Parts: sequence; C-alpha cells; structure tokens
Amino acid sequence: MNVELAEERILLLPDVLGAAQAESHAWSKRTDAFGAFARLGGLLQKPKDEDFEIVYRELRLQPFWRLSAATTYVYERQREHRLKVSGEVQSVAIGGQAFAATDKQATITVTECCNESSRKDWLYDGITKKGDLSLKPYLTFSAEPVTTEDLNARARAGDIVVPPQAKASMLVREVISRSIRKIEADRIIEETMRLDAIDLFYRPVYALRYRWQQKEAVVEVDAVTGETQTGGTTFETYLGKLVDRDFLLDAGIEAAGMFIPGVNLAKIIVTRGLKLGAKA
Repeated sequence: MNVELAEERILLLPDVLGAAQAESHAWSKRTDAFGAFARLGGLLQKPKDEDFEIVYRELRLQPFWRLSAATTYVYERQREHRLKVSGEVQSVAIGGQAFAATDKQATITVTECCNESSRKDWLYDGITKKGDLSLKPYLTFSAEPVTTEDLNARARAGDIVVPPQAKASMLVREVISRSIRKIEADRIIEETMRLDAIDLFYRPVYALRYRWQQKEAVVEVDAVTGETQTGGTTFETYLGKLVDRDFLLDAGIEAAGMFIPGVNLAKIIVTRGLKLGAKA
C-alpha cells in the first residue's frame, strides 16, 4: 500500500461576531447559566443587571482536525461464472476456448478487471480526540492559512491558543488503519491511499464567567456560528502559553514504517509533504 500524505496545514476560522456582539449574546444567557435556581428566583423577583458580575472573559482558539482520505484499488482476479444454455448445447466457445456444458449450464473462467475508489472526510475534536461530525458546518466558512508564529502572536496579544490533545500522527494512523481493507485479488496493479488534507482548524470561542449570589457560571459564544451555550468552561491555564509547530504537526513521525496487521501488503510505504491540500 502506497500512502501519500499531504502537507499539514493550520487554518484559522473567522471571528464573525466580534467581542462586543459575543458579549451581548452571553449576557442574554446569564440567568440560564445559573440553572433552575436562578430561573425560579426570576419568577419571584427578577434578578437585576447589577446582581451579575463578569469576573473573567477570554477569547480562545479551540482546535479540531479534518483529514480527507481517498483510496484506489486496481486489481485482477479469476472467477468462475455459470452460463445458462439450452439443453442441446454441449459446449460454448469464448475467445477460442471451449467450455463444456452440463445440465443446461456451462462454467466459464474469466479474469475480472476491478477498480474501486472511495473518499471520506474525518473530523476529530482536538481536545476530546473523538470523531465529531457536528464539526462539519465549520467547513462551509472560509478559513485562513496561518503559521505557528501567527498563533503565537495572538497568544502574546492575550488570546488563548489551546493545543490539541489529539496529535496528527495518531489520527493519521487511525484513518489509515480504518480506511485500508482486504481485497480478493490474484494480481494487484495499484493500491494507493492519498490523505490530501491533514488540516488543524482553530475556531474562535468567547467565554465569560459570571458571578451571582456567590456562585459562578460560564457562558460560551461560538464566534463563527453565533451559537451560545451555558455550562461551558474556560482555559485560562493556557493563557500566555505559546505553541510549537513540531508538536502541532507531526503527521509523518509515526506513520512512516507503519505496519497494519492482516493486510496483504502489510508494509505501508509513506510519501510525505505532497502538495495535495484539499480546500476547506
């Protein structure tokens, strides 16, 4: 199996809302953030605006991965096919070769020339490491290619750049392992997989922590989609921390020399850094 790996990219999704609008979205959910107790209190006496205090706010860049894999199998195999014939037929000839007919059928041996192609996108949450198809809508937005230097400039300016817990090398191995399958072939002509996108996306998320009656709760606002949710979290432990390119983009480190048990051509031949990046 020949595996061709695209050059890894870092892509930054746009901040569609901006800080002021995001904070307005979060403010409208401040009561919900404190749960049923706050909503019940609102039935008796509506909490005043001054009862709520913003004790912390952050803009973080939160990671997810997109890998796109295309596989091609070209092969030949011999198969026997039964051809129904009339009772008086004693044999059939195909290409000058005769095949005996018995009980109104002739068994012929043919060479099947096969070509199978498939493509699949894989989306992974960068923090939980789990596949997450709910991330697909982000791919409809125009993302800007950035470098680790660009991300670190954002970190120095006060944004939080969250490093992915799901490493590129681990995900590449998983995608390759799950994409390869056994084929029944007498002769393999081509067996290729192209990972034409290994993209680390960062999406901006605003998080505000409110204090009300000695309790604290967080509201998160997705700066791309505008979606607002309560019960979120903050990532201030990463405040001021810089990221390293070799840590973020290590797809070929573990992929090279990979072995997949049970595959006919068990040794994977990896070619790295091809300029194959599919559009986001």
